[in-house]
Amino acid sequence: MLLSTDSELRRILTESRTGAVLGAKVDAWEAAFYVPKYMGEHGWSMIGVNPKLAGQAWLGSPAVAALAELPAPVDLIEVFRRSAALVPIAQEILALPWRPKVVWFQLGIANDEAAALLTNVGIDVVQDRCMMPEHRRLLG
Repeated sequence: MLLSTDSELRRILTESRTGAVLGAKVDAWEAAFYVPKYMGEHGWSMIGVNPKLAGQAWLGSPAVAALAELPAPVDLIEVFRRSAALVPIAQEILALPWRPKVVWFQLGIANDEAAALLTNVGIDVVQDRCMMPEHRRLLG
């Protein structure tokens, strides 16, 4: 299901505790660093996914090169990649031996075809929203 209401977002932000950050960055000024850092400061365990960072410490855990290399299933996959890349990303997610509860496309990132691929198998999707301000607004 595509999630957009405050109650749906609040549920995701309170029930989820583990996340993979596809497109993780190391520069403090990049949203793909400071948003997951914020979530980590609020009880989440976040694992970076970026081939350039694989094996490096990232927010307290080693980063991995691909979603298939995650050491364990996660509740949510947070995506910091261009909208045009989302269909192959959705296919990568569907190829995992487990399913996340939610895939969250960050602010400015949306693709209805990718969202449909995921929601058709029961994965909830959030599009074009930033987790940090939503968390602050709904749970702050």
